[in-house]
Amino acid sequence: MDSRQLEYFVAVAEELSFTRAAQRLFTVQSTVSAAIRALETDLKTTLFDRSTRQVQLSDAGEALLPEAKAALEALDRARAVVEEASTGLRGNVRIGTMTRLSLIDLASLLGSFYQRYPLVEVQVTTSPTGSSGLADDVRHGRLDVALVGLSRAEMTGLEPRELATVQFAVLVPAAHRLASAASVRLEDLAGERFVDMLRGFGNRTTVDRAFDVAGLPRRVQVEVPDLTTVPDYVRAGLGVAVVPDMELENLPGVVRLPLAGVELTWTLSAITLSGKRPSRAVTALLDLMTASL
Repeated sequence: MDSRQLEYFVAVAEELSFTRAAQRLFTVQSTVSAAIRALETDLKTTLFDRSTRQVQLSDAGEALLPEAKAALEALDRARAVVEEASTGLRGNVRIGTMTRLSLIDLASLLGSFYQRYPLVEVQVTTSPTGSSGLADDVRHGRLDVALVGLSRAEMTGLEPRELATVQFAVLVPAAHRLASAASVRLEDLAGERFVDMLRGFGNRTTVDRAFDVAGLPRRVQVEVPDLTTVPDYVRAGLGVAVVPDMELENLPGVVRLPLAGVELTWTLSAITLSGKRPSRAVTALLDLMTASL
């Protein structure tokens, strides 16, 4: 048994797919399959129940998984301690983020991180399914850390570090009947068409839940993947919007109104996998994020 076999085993166990595991490890499926067969031969047991449709962990595989993860983490820590003692902080950090995130200047932050820790390789990606997709990527080991806008109830299996919180506001066209109001309640928006983010984005989920709790129907007319484009559709008269109150200044043809009668907030959090100690590189990045806000 060697660490590479354990790494392949953990990837297949988390993905429940030899193909996805190979993609995650940047290798070919035949290599992953051969490593798993060799591991099963060494352990004299079957680790996966395979069929033409699915791959599932066997009882032996279920028992091995936490031990394999612990062994790999211990090896990583041992390597990191030795390397850092001689050359400085090393490692690899895979970070996921939302598009056009304004509450944190991620590019500048990562630039500062690189200046401090030039031997740490940082990979950045975004998710087309928003915060929910990023959270799933962290749960399945495809990302080490992600910036998301989810409630705590939606972060099962994850360890959040809250970075910033903003209130929600209402956007209406300048000629809208509510444009001169001092504030707006959800009930005032009953029957309106809405502009909002795609399903899976944290702020969309928060607003959907608020209307459901209030017993108010809501029809989303326009769905967009970028919060900064919402005012454009509101200005065109295609709907109103309830969105986090950021980047909402100087919007010609759009009126921003406080939301009253309900406490709706959107929190930006950095998430890691719960129950797994982050690497030294990830911890250093999280500490820099916290210090920058």
